[in-house]
Amino acid sequence: MGTKFVRVIFPGSFDPITNGHLDVIHRAMGLFDELIVAVGTSPVKNQLFTPQERVEMIAELIRDLPNVSVESFEGLTVHFAARRKANVILRGLRSLTDVQYEFQLAMTNRAVAGIETVFIMTSEQYGFTSSTLIREIARLGGDLSKLIPPSVCERLRRKLASIA
Repeated sequence: MGTKFVRVIFPGSFDPITNGHLDVIHRAMGLFDELIVAVGTSPVKNQLFTPQERVEMIAELIRDLPNVSVESFEGLTVHFAARRKANVILRGLRSLTDVQYEFQLAMTNRAVAGIETVFIMTSEQYGFTSSTLIREIARLGGDLSKLIPPSVCERLRRKLASIA
C-alpha cells in the first residue's frame, strides 16, 4: 500500500497574520505534504486589510518555506478545499472557547463535505492572541513586537495612518 499525498488548507481571515498563525504553519509543515494558507473573506468581520494585502503579507513571510503557499478565496471553506483537492482542513486552537466553536465547525464540515479537520494547539505564548486584539492594540498605540512579525507591524502602522 503506497503513501497518500496529503494537502491541507489552513483557512482564516489573517487580518493581520500573527506570530500565533506562523507558529501553527511552522509546526504543521512536517505533518503534511503541502500546506495552503487560505485567506478568506468574511461578511461578518470588519476587515482592515484587503484580501490581496493579506496574501502579500503572508507570501513575504512564507516565501522560504517548502511546500507552503498562500491563496485567497471567497465562499465556503469546504468548496475551496474541494477545488484545491485538499484532504484536510487545519485549524489552530488557542483556548477552550475555540474548542467548542471549532468542534461544531469540524463536525459540520465532515457531515457536509466529508473533509477531516486537524487541530494544532498554538504555543502557550500565543494562546491569548487574535487578529482582532492585534488591530485594537495597534489602534491604541500598543507595542506589538512580540505578537506579529516586523513587516506586518510596519504594514499595520501604515494602514492605520492612512485611514486616520
